[in-house]
Amino acid sequence: MTTFTPTQSLSSSQASLELWGGIECTVARLGDDFRNQLVETGHYHRPGDIGIIAALGIHTLRYPVLWETIAPDDPQQSDWRWSDERLLLLREHGITPIAGLVHHGSGPRYTSLMDPAFPEMVARHAAAVAQRYPWIKLYTPINEPLTTARFSGLYGHWYPHGRDMPTFLRALVTQCRAIVLSMQAIRRITPDAQLVQTEDLGKAFSTPLLSYQAEFENQRRWLSLDLLCGRIDAEHPWHDTFIQAGIGRNELDFFLAEKCPPDIVGINHYLTSERFLDHRVRYYPTFLRDYNGRHRYVDVEAMRADFPIGQLGIEARLREAWERYRLPMVVTEAHHGNSRDEQVRWLLEVWQVARRLRQQDVDLRAVTVWSIFGCVDWNTLLTQKNGFYESGVFDVRTTPPRPTALAKAVAALAKTGDFDHPVLDQMGWWHRDNPLQLSADNKPPSRRLLITGATGTLGQAFSRICDIRGLDHDLLSRADMDIADPQAVEQVLQAHRPWAVINAAGYVRVADAGREVEQCNRENAAGAHVLAQACARLGIAYVTFSSDLVFDGQLGRPYLESDGVSPVCVYGNSKAEAEQLVMHEHPQALVIRTSAFFGPWDRHNFVYAVLRDLAAGRQVQASDEAKVSPTYVPDLVNETLDLLIDGAAGVWHLANKGVVSWHEFAERIAREVGLDTRGLVKGGNGRTGITALSSERSYGMPSLESAIQRFVHDSSVAWDEVGGAAAVSRE
Repeated sequence: MTTFTPTQSLSSSQASLELWGGIECTVARLGDDFRNQLVETGHYHRPGDIGIIAALGIHTLRYPVLWETIAPDDPQQSDWRWSDERLLLLREHGITPIAGLVHHGSGPRYTSLMDPAFPEMVARHAAAVAQRYPWIKLYTPINEPLTTARFSGLYGHWYPHGRDMPTFLRALVTQCRAIVLSMQAIRRITPDAQLVQTEDLGKAFSTPLLSYQAEFENQRRWLSLDLLCGRIDAEHPWHDTFIQAGIGRNELDFFLAEKCPPDIVGINHYLTSERFLDHRVRYYPTFLRDYNGRHRYVDVEAMRADFPIGQLGIEARLREAWERYRLPMVVTEAHHGNSRDEQVRWLLEVWQVARRLRQQDVDLRAVTVWSIFGCVDWNTLLTQKNGFYESGVFDVRTTPPRPTALAKAVAALAKTGDFDHPVLDQMGWWHRDNPLQLSADNKPPSRRLLITGATGTLGQAFSRICDIRGLDHDLLSRADMDIADPQAVEQVLQAHRPWAVINAAGYVRVADAGREVEQCNRENAAGAHVLAQACARLGIAYVTFSSDLVFDGQLGRPYLESDGVSPVCVYGNSKAEAEQLVMHEHPQALVIRTSAFFGPWDRHNFVYAVLRDLAAGRQVQASDEAKVSPTYVPDLVNETLDLLIDGAAGVWHLANKGVVSWHEFAERIAREVGLDTRGLVKGGNGRTGITALSSERSYGMPSLESAIQRFVHDSSVAWDEVGGAAAVSRE
């Protein structure tokens, strides 16, 4: 067994900046139900995760030893088996744990944040942990106590679902007292144990009318750390508010007498942490409006507003924390739940900020990549069970978890302190959306994508979404480059020097392919092959698209990537040939099989034809003999870009989750927009069977139901021809 001591950087700010890791482990109580993120992301059942974390080069890990899971039913009955197994694995892999005892929780079912006995019960659990694992030196007894108090006592999201100042402040004092008592109990057993106290840190900005509200919230953001540091005396601006809320003077005096300043201040900062309060409510949707007893206002992301450079962002907030406490700091959560490019940009920005602050004599020890295995439903703060997954360093929707581009970034940062990727040539949306940021004229040239198929649905969609995601690119038509002409392809690639090629061109008229065999094969097979040869020779990443029609539909179930191809039409045969040629020439290429496009930005697809004809009172015939997996184009494009950035290779199936006949698909779309479906009649189109796609490699695509709903919401094309659907589609 490997023996080790806590990382030396905790006692020396002169050491190099470290990269730590963390696993989302919230056990949140909502009413009488509990949610466990360890279970929902699967980490609870995957002991092998420890090995893949260690392989990244991470040596310090925020890790759960949670009270709610060890003694869920009775404080006298503890089950340590899971923690024993996992902590042993951490020791064997040379990983130092930071033990988290309560993570956004309110304790087991037999207590709550309103329970006067809560602090002593947490402290007893802390003592038991220290007694059982005396080699653990780093502790976070309670994660983000201020944030938990706000969500549980002020906003009503989590148990006990309070919505008032007394409940908020009681929850806060209860948790902070628990932290103090826990560290006292731990240090009686492990005298050199250290407190790594985490808290979300943002800031409120406002219009002048609401400056008083912003100041109120900006004082509030420090309360948990101020309590632990013994700062809330009679002169503190919130002292009287505590008293008025029913917190006794003796309770506040406890923190003055029993100061427990963190050994490490852990700062968690998200792009949503900074807020802008605006009294001009008429400019915003009604659901954003709030009222404080004096004024109505909206509370929105400050990153969306126009502020001078330097006022917003993690660098400014970290400096404020340093100036206020002058205690060693760590960024204990660096996470962004957006597209892969934005995730990489955010991690690298936080890392660079930390390095810059260290050069300015700020004692900032590490950056923690969070969450290694992603999280579920945090877009609704866990209040809804939608299964909305945000991937992290690994994507857990595959077995075993699949490393994303973040895994490469983490491994590089842990080993060398540096990482590069073409997506880093562009700034994150939080900078691009602010017109006061660096202008394009002052930016160095960026590495670019090359996208073929400028006149097609897919090529246009890629260009649109690349613009949104800040992926610089060139969109080429057949006139710009004939993909089946080796000389033309070579010349264009040499001129553009893209870092990746996305081949969205090809022959798409399935019904005509039997009459236009040569053209179909040239555009689908020869063109994909020529591009693969050139990209392989020049070391360029390559993506091309195939179809569900490489299968005959007779398997009786949706097809997986490993199923053998069996085309029965000219079009399907051209795509099957393309797959074989591409993978032979460029083994690192990405081949995406997909099916039955529908999207919001053009009218040239089955969905628009159905809606148009039904709205006009015309009869629509749709096959009920062939079953497919319809694919929402924005989902396809976004998932393909993520896979490309991750460096994925081989054949992948990407289609929205669901198997329907064309008739059922038409019926579901029509009902979603409120059209009468009596004009739909069942018929055949010559194809039978199930060519639907499933996957053994990726479960990243949303459900068909979700896609249909978003199609109706997202459609930006004028629906004048669709009559009754117009009111549904327009914002």
